[in-house]
Amino acid sequence: MVTDPIADYLTRVRNATRAGHKVVEIPASKIKKEITKILFDQGYILNYKFEDDKVQGKIKIALKYDKLTNLSAIKCIERASKPGLRKYSGSKELPRVLNGLGIAIISTSKGVMTDKKARQENVGGEVICYVY
Repeated sequence: MVTDPIADYLTRVRNATRAGHKVVEIPASKIKKEITKILFDQGYILNYKFEDDKVQGKIKIALKYDKLTNLSAIKCIERASKPGLRKYSGSKELPRVLNGLGIAIISTSKGVMTDKKARQENVGGEVICYVY
């Protein structure tokens, strides 16, 4: 049993990029699927696939690397809100990651979205993680 499944997801992605793996496999959940879709839409991962088995399902993520330098598209991926200390932000106080170059993933009442989209929708919520 994992205490913080989102932190486990982020750690698996971080470790796979540092080890230079092409694909990482992660146990699935609804919020992990939403985070994966956001990472794909923002260009941090190459592709993803949801495999549904009888129990939980898996997410297979193809990681993205630069062809010339072989560096990962994800420089840093870190958890913001932890189970012991939740971080919530209103629509006016949403964090900006690297002055807008990175993204913050926010769980709002309208679903999981990036900080930029949450500002447009004028909603706040729990700051899940930062990616750049």
